[in-house]
Amino acid sequence: MKLKPLSKTCVAGLAALLAGCALQPAYQPPATTVAGQWQTPAPHGGSVEALADWWQRFDDATVATLVRQAESDSPTLAQALAQIDGARAALASAGAASLPDLSAGGSVTRGQQAQVGVTTTTRSGGLDASWEADLFGRQRSGRESARAQLQARVDDWHDARVSLAAEVADSYVQYRACRQLAAAYQAQADSQAQTLRATRIAVSAGFNAPTDGYLAEASAASAQEANVAQQVQCELLVKSLVALTGLEEPALRAEIDQRQAIPQPADFEVRSLPADLLRQRPDLASAERTLAARYAGIGQARADRWPSLTLGGSISISATSLVSPASSWSFGPSLNLPLFDGGQRRAAVDTAEAAYAQQLAAYQGAVRNAVSEVEQALVQLEGTARRSGDAHTAAEQYRRYATAAEANWRAGLDSLLTLEQARRSAIGAELTDIQLQRDRVRAWIALYKSLGGGWSHAQQETNTQGAAS
Repeated sequence: MKLKPLSKTCVAGLAALLAGCALQPAYQPPATTVAGQWQTPAPHGGSVEALADWWQRFDDATVATLVRQAESDSPTLAQALAQIDGARAALASAGAASLPDLSAGGSVTRGQQAQVGVTTTTRSGGLDASWEADLFGRQRSGRESARAQLQARVDDWHDARVSLAAEVADSYVQYRACRQLAAAYQAQADSQAQTLRATRIAVSAGFNAPTDGYLAEASAASAQEANVAQQVQCELLVKSLVALTGLEEPALRAEIDQRQAIPQPADFEVRSLPADLLRQRPDLASAERTLAARYAGIGQARADRWPSLTLGGSISISATSLVSPASSWSFGPSLNLPLFDGGQRRAAVDTAEAAYAQQLAAYQGAVRNAVSEVEQALVQLEGTARRSGDAHTAAEQYRRYATAAEANWRAGLDSLLTLEQARRSAIGAELTDIQLQRDRVRAWIALYKSLGGGWSHAQQETNTQGAAS
């Protein structure tokens, strides 16, 4: 509804009176309940440098090379940067909503009256301005929401970088271990093939029973099948690395096949506590900023239920070649009073509050999951460290046992069944040894990721600007 123009003093007093109205308390990050310390022993004895450059401290330079390549050509990071740009544009739009709106227009027309035969020119111009007073904080809440969303998108970008680096390194470690496992399976297949040839000759000559031939045939076929299956797993890891890094497959193979050993990282000491994850993990920071945006959304919805005051004015000038110029102007406030909307605005507030409650639960769940991920990585790291020594000793001794069993078999002192049992024990122990070496490095990578990958609030804006440029 429209009211008669008020005096400037009245309007200024009304705006000053209502500008400070706040419909809800200022946002405060939610309190979280986590354990005071880690429940699993933390690794010790390693470097305590920042984790940001951890990839450079592997004993295999290929790790850092692949991570850099993946970051330079990652659709995931490109998408995250585009989301940052969109959030910045939304913040600019929210800020513009609190500024006056000014528009101008003009026109020139020529016409002729047929009866008089006189040509006339008409010129007109106008200037319109309006400004909505932020009486109940709707525009302020909009800016707070947009700013929090921008911060969340920046945190998402950092989280994407940490996750990408960890995935690349983890896939490369699995590939290196896969090649070692494949070599073990290949050696077993070659040994089984030699045994099969010797057994066939012995069976043909009548020195061995036909059952030995059946066993040798089955063992050789089983070993070859396992060898092929392992080769397939290695090829699948190559395809994954191609997708992650964006490298052409021949170039990638040339890079990842330069070494044979499983890459070993530099140890790092876990000095933080569970509560520190809120400052260390970008995904938790993003969830908290999204929560702040949802809280500001409640303020917007509440403000929409209250009156809005708009100050508007216009100036127009028009002239023709036959008439003297004419001008007009107007200025005055416009007050909008929401009287009845069938509960639509109340429902909007309920929706905003439900969205906040949902995000709060998601944030609290994310905190718990983050603590659990660190604990699980520590358990894996401790477990693999305790098992590795025994597994390596078992592999060495079973290898000696299999070698002795083969010598006895060739001398006719042991049966083929005894040899096959020794071989199965040896290959099983060797595979366990390789897998534990792999799992220990993967546990370090998982711990790096679960601790936030060296990210911190202080560096996030600088890193983002550098990536955007």
